Amino acid sequence: MPLLVMKFGGTSVADLDRIANAAQKVQREVERGYDVIVIVSAMSGKTNELVGWVEKTSPLYDAREYDAVVSSGENVTAGLMALRLQEMGVPARSWQGWQVPINTTSAHGSARFIDIPRANMDAKFAEGFKVAVVAGFQGLSAEGRITTLGRGGSDTTAVAFAAAFGAERCDIYTDVDGVYTTDPRITSKARKLDKIAFEEMLELASLGAKVLQTRSVELAMRYKVRLRVLSSFEDTDETSGTLVCDEDEIMESKVVSGVAYSRDEAKMTLVKVEDRPGIAAAIFGPLAEAGVNVDMIVQNISELDDPADKRAYTDMTFSLPTNQVERAKKAIEEATAAGKFAYAKLVTDTDVAKISVVGIGMRSQVGVAAKMFAALAAENVNIKVITTSEIKISVLIDRKYMELAVQALHDTFELEKA
Repeated sequence: MPLLVMKFGGTSVADLDRIANAAQKVQREVERGYDVIVIVSAMSGKTNELVGWVEKTSPLYDAREYDAVVSSGENVTAGLMALRLQEMGVPARSWQGWQVPINTTSAHGSARFIDIPRANMDAKFAEGFKVAVVAGFQGLSAEGRITTLGRGGSDTTAVAFAAAFGAERCDIYTDVDGVYTTDPRITSKARKLDKIAFEEMLELASLGAKVLQTRSVELAMRYKVRLRVLSSFEDTDETSGTLVCDEDEIMESKVVSGVAYSRDEAKMTLVKVEDRPGIAAAIFGPLAEAGVNVDMIVQNISELDDPADKRAYTDMTFSLPTNQVERAKKAIEEATAAGKFAYAKLVTDTDVAKISVVGIGMRSQVGVAAKMFAALAAENVNIKVITTSEIKISVLIDRKYMELAVQALHDTFELEKA
């Protein structure tokens, strides 16, 4: 029997009516001849509520008990979904992470998959059950404790099950009807993509696109799991949504597939750092240990070179999330006090945004960067930092120009055209 994995996010199961709506979509796939594994999130807002309860009860909480509480939201949804399917005449059973079992590492709050044995669930399908409703976001450690996978963990759960069970496809149902060339709230010209390559989706997810969680796309790319992003609130068929697939399934790729943005970015520059072997490690090692998520890094010859000083100096610029600036400052101060490096001054800009163009077609097309920079120049948008990869070009600009830049680049690369 062919098998399909279907994942429903929090907004898709926000109340009993929406659970019933999702169950109808599952029933339709059963009627088409599939066995179905359904992965569910907690009802919309429930995880935040549970986290709040934990933090009010115990500000310095035990991570094991945090996972025990926070994972319960998915358990409720799984049980309700199974009950609804049973009422509709569909043989269904709910599964919590420990019952499968979903074996994970012991990193509570950010666990990673080890394996998903098939025997228990295969036995139930053999008995005649058509649907297994699995609580997403959770697993079981070697110590026998419930673990959680971090935010967005239900997407990752769905992909992991699709890989483990050799599913024909993994359908991700959410509150949007697919992956768009950019955020439709910024430009009405944004177009829904029929297909997008794993690598492009991974770049867009890591750059701020909220449609899929980055870890889920990484896993899908590694195990060649075909993903389809669909709306829970629209009637769908085999052609609906956006298919995330291997590059070989896409006949002809546009040079640029999408424009992504990240609003809450900051830029920090360490001015006049001694330019010597190991200086980058001395700076970014303490930042990593402090949990600072450094992204773009640029190193330049320092303008404060003193001709009388025979040593070479460099300026080190990097970007990071705005909410991690204070943590970064503290890490830099502590590293400096410990004698790991010295600098003349620290310049911080918390009013920047990151804009990126992404496309596998860049591999074989020259002039994309020049075209991007010319488009921004035409709108009088100044570029502060540039980084590139094989299929991506990212720039930091003043945040006030973010929407203008997205619109200009979307128009320049004619992304509204199929």
